[in-house]
Amino acid sequence: MLAATCLALNVYFEARSEAINAQFAVAQVTMNRVLSNKYPDTVCDVVWQRKQFSWTHDGKSDRPREEQAWRRAKWVAAVTLNDVDNSVDILPRSALHYHADYVKPYWVSSLVKVAQIGRHIFYRRKT
Repeated sequence: MLAATCLALNVYFEARSEAINAQFAVAQVTMNRVLSNKYPDTVCDVVWQRKQFSWTHDGKSDRPREEQAWRRAKWVAAVTLNDVDNSVDILPRSALHYHADYVKPYWVSSLVKVAQIGRHIFYRRKT
């Protein structure tokens, strides 16, 4: 699978109902993980890493059904992957985690909040 497709799927399933800046933030966290030595080195390996993103192991179809949202997710992925000057960076490179504001994961107390964009809260590791 191509990096653009993996990134678009992650944006689609994690943030398709969010504003565009929240979708870019989700894409950026994915890319931050690729650049981190704590995660796999490719977009697809990061997206499909076991139990990192809930949609990858929820038992539901991983095929996008909403055409307009899928087109937008593919555009966000393409812009993110081609952003050589980091002009769409919304978060610091240290932002490696997020969750929706309606859940409270067990791991949240071990991180530092860096931003909330739409319904997603973004975190970095404690230093």
